[in-house]
Amino acid sequence: MHYGKFDNTYVLRLDKGEEIIETLKAFCTDREITLATISGIGAVDRVTLGLFETGPKRYVAEELTGEFELTSLTGNITTMAGEVYIHLHAAVSDIEHRTYGGHLSSGRVSATLEIVINTLKGTVDREFSEAIGLNLMKLAKNPSFE
Repeated sequence: MHYGKFDNTYVLRLDKGEEIIETLKAFCTDREITLATISGIGAVDRVTLGLFETGPKRYVAEELTGEFELTSLTGNITTMAGEVYIHLHAAVSDIEHRTYGGHLSSGRVSATLEIVINTLKGTVDREFSEAIGLNLMKLAKNPSFE
């Protein structure tokens, strides 16, 4: 991985063979990035995408292998239990332009991946919600919107 920093923004290039989530988590942990947005594009040859089923409160994931353009990578960085928490969604397309998308659990770069991380001051923590079945952001409730 290679990177540059410009004000509050990092520009990263992940290289062939790098695992996306692991690499980003290590990068953010090393730099103490606790709140940010992420976007990116590139190519992957293995990716696990999921969908959260709200009824049974579980993820259904599928690993795809082959050559894929990662046409859109978007998400955020927060914390949970004092550790960096990476939450990403991705859309990938194959040679026939079929597109697959969902929650990104893992992905391996096949050529390159270009990522922009815009950091924010502060920290937003997460906690597991029994009612929803997901790790939700802990934010103050705004009474003006009720």
